[in-house]
Amino acid sequence: MTPISKHYSSLLKLYSETRYLVEVKKLHGLILKTLHYSNTLLFNNLITSYSKSNLPSYAHRVFLQIPCRNLFSWNALLSSSAKSGHLSEMCNIFNSMPERDCISWNSVISGYASHGFPEKAVDTYKLMLREGCSMQNRITFSTMLIISSAMVSFTLGMQVHCQGLKHGLGSHVFVGSPLVGMYSKAGLVYEAWLAFQEVKERNLVLHNTMVMSFLRCGMIEESKRLFSGMRERDSISWTTMITGLTRNGCELEAIGLFNKMRYAGMNMDQYTFGSVLTACGALAVLDQGKQIHAFIIRTHFDDNVFVGSALVDMYSKCKSIKLAESIFKGMKVKNLVTWTAMLVGYGQNECYEEAIRSFLQMQRHRIEPDDFTIGSAISSCANIASLEEGAQLHCRAIVLGLISFITVSNALVTLYGKCGNIEDSHRLFDEMITRDEVSWTALVSGYAQIGKAKETIELFERMMTNSVKPDGVTFIGVLSACSRAAMVEEGYYYFNSMVNDHQIVPVSDHYTCMIDLLSRAGRLKEAEDFIKRMPCRLDAIGWATLLSSCRVHGNIEMAKWAAESLIELDPQNPASYLLLLNMHATNKNWEEVAQIRKAMRDKGVRKEPGCSWIKYNNKVHIFSADDQSHPDSEKIYAELEMLGLKMDKEGYRPNTSSVLHDVSESEKRSMLGHHSEKLAIAFGLIFLPNQFPIRVFKNLRVCIDCHIATKYISKITGREILVRDAVRFHKFNNGLCSCGDFW
Repeated sequence: MTPISKHYSSLLKLYSETRYLVEVKKLHGLILKTLHYSNTLLFNNLITSYSKSNLPSYAHRVFLQIPCRNLFSWNALLSSSAKSGHLSEMCNIFNSMPERDCISWNSVISGYASHGFPEKAVDTYKLMLREGCSMQNRITFSTMLIISSAMVSFTLGMQVHCQGLKHGLGSHVFVGSPLVGMYSKAGLVYEAWLAFQEVKERNLVLHNTMVMSFLRCGMIEESKRLFSGMRERDSISWTTMITGLTRNGCELEAIGLFNKMRYAGMNMDQYTFGSVLTACGALAVLDQGKQIHAFIIRTHFDDNVFVGSALVDMYSKCKSIKLAESIFKGMKVKNLVTWTAMLVGYGQNECYEEAIRSFLQMQRHRIEPDDFTIGSAISSCANIASLEEGAQLHCRAIVLGLISFITVSNALVTLYGKCGNIEDSHRLFDEMITRDEVSWTALVSGYAQIGKAKETIELFERMMTNSVKPDGVTFIGVLSACSRAAMVEEGYYYFNSMVNDHQIVPVSDHYTCMIDLLSRAGRLKEAEDFIKRMPCRLDAIGWATLLSSCRVHGNIEMAKWAAESLIELDPQNPASYLLLLNMHATNKNWEEVAQIRKAMRDKGVRKEPGCSWIKYNNKVHIFSADDQSHPDSEKIYAELEMLGLKMDKEGYRPNTSSVLHDVSESEKRSMLGHHSEKLAIAFGLIFLPNQFPIRVFKNLRVCIDCHIATKYISKITGREILVRDAVRFHKFNNGLCSCGDFW
């Protein structure tokens, strides 16, 4: 090679990057002008330069200009087509080659693997073996191991490992790292450890891969020992440990390691911050999360969409939804993960309407939801029994082709169950291709909620027959169904089965169900003994349940005990005072009523104003007692007057026990006549078509008289009326209620 040719070759090697494309073209023109002969080596370098600049057509033209092509020329052109994704051209070049070496085979295997055709890469490797090519090298085995891992074909990976051992490459670090990764992905951590130990000169990449392998298999202590023994660590080493500890439930250790990483002066990336913020969210350590947020701002990662999404998630889990909202609104770039984090955060903080609005805003920004996002939005609709929006999301899921995802189907089964549409809930359940314990639990809870105890128990037994493992939520549904039907012995059986057969530790909701079961059946002394035997202290909901039962059964002494215990736990909760007031008013103990009212005034306890609302034409119509502010008030009051006459003929007599004032019966009756739920029901009767059920929501417990009146209204009008109050779901049909008149 002449000195000028050597000079040109050196320049081509220097310019072998995409950013030097103009220089390569200029140099190519200079070569054609100054050299009057074709230099194969020089032209081979030119092909390589165009290949690295991602210009396969230019590389092919240069190839055609070479009169004496050698194997390097063919391999350079083959590599150019493989890297650029021109796979049919790559295949033609490969088949036209007069001879091939290991580089040729590796180029084709890598070309197929890099562009989404791993099966063809495997077929090429098998062809290589069949043709007796024994020139496999570390690149061949490394590439094939990566392909085996990506295809989750661990049998193939083991076969490649054996062939690597035959060629004496099993201990090479270049092969060892993907080998360890492949075995760890298969869950074969022992084999991964053996492969790690076989490598003589282990580098940092191999150590990081082995640490990740231990963490992936939940071997925390082994990963910590290996990490501690590493002579060299980079940011990937630290981030791998932080991520692995977080995923294995060692969030506190992950945060501690992050602080050590900071003090060590290591560079951090979005994955480091994302993992440690996840740990903070899981532990709900707001102060620590804020400190890390401040550090993120100082390191200028606050504009990173991945880190921003993690911050939204962390603040949401720490119950600081306003801070999460502030981060979200301040983000310049938002992706699906960001929107989902905000939507789920609203749901976690019981801001269900905001979650639904967030989903609608996401749609307006043309961000298409995935199954998890739309499932979360449907769950928010379920939690506020918003059937109208939930049904719209159901349609959206069908249009997007997401209905078959189990996350979406489970959310829909829950939605229709919580909205009282148990038939639709069961139909969706039957249509599901695959079901998990969440699917079964959603349907069990749906039947339990509307008081169908027999169907709930039958469904639970079917669940057991299908070998689906129930969880604590499943048993809450079963126990509440038993309580609705006063099935005391069955309730005891399932409670004991939960503890002894399924090793589920009871929580406050299970104990509340049992107290409800016993007291609903009138076995108040047994409920008292059960509370005293409990290994933990009864919570406010449990005491409120007992207090409510005392009201139904008229046991004032036990009611005082329950009320005092409830007041001790939650002194500002008006429920305990009001239930006692109701009991004393029913028994005309007006002195006791006066004392309780004084105690409420002294402690600053105020009764929340009652209101009811109903949706019509995408608008929420809100009513309070004796409300005459609605534009259609005249029609509503006229409807109530007409209903009152019909109800009187049917035998309705107002129950004035819930009027907590010492006034005449006529005044009490007048005070009951225009309660908020009655106004909302009258509105529904006027404006909602006959084929639609009337759905009313109330912020407080439905009073006794409104409950009786609604039963009469459902019988007189033939309409299905669903009332969701602060305690439970009431489904009125033909004069009966799903709660069995006990709430």
